[in-house]
Amino acid sequence: MKFNIRGENLEVTGSIREYVEKKISKLERYFDSTPISDVHVNLSVYNDEQRIEVTIPMTNLLLRGEVQHIDLYAAIDLVVDKLERQIRKYKTKVNRKTRQHGAAKHVFADLEKDAASVAVEEETPDIEIVRTKRFNLKPMDSEEAVLQMDMLGHAFYVFTNDVSGETNVVYRRKDGRYGLIEPNA
Repeated sequence: MKFNIRGENLEVTGSIREYVEKKISKLERYFDSTPISDVHVNLSVYNDEQRIEVTIPMTNLLLRGEVQHIDLYAAIDLVVDKLERQIRKYKTKVNRKTRQHGAAKHVFADLEKDAASVAVEEETPDIEIVRTKRFNLKPMDSEEAVLQMDMLGHAFYVFTNDVSGETNVVYRRKDGRYGLIEPNA
């Protein structure tokens, strides 16, 4: 794994860099071979809150975790825990598909002892959709969609782009600004 560690409003010292690399490198035990991917780590400080964002893009999987905490080292530990849960969840899904369809061997290492402790530690509930909504998508531009979203008090809004005719989504980011999701053509 190659690490790309950035700091926003804080200097990334050698000890912080070593701690991040040591903790995230522990995720390698979940794979058959060491993943050849970049690990993007963004450390930031806002209003005495430390935030860490970790993104690990891989071939069939994108691992991403974000944590805010008063202590930076605690935030690093928490984000690694979050990434481990994502890997375990994905590993369970892949193993289930492998058993059902006889697919090829998955990318994760066989850690029977770890898998047994995970089964005891946390049982993933089945995903249950409790409500379905249907609505007509009105053609509009992204600014109008943001106004509609704010007026409704929602965190996102689905609409048809009046220029491209494609379905887009606007959403409110954690920093209070807005984002736009467009499909890849």
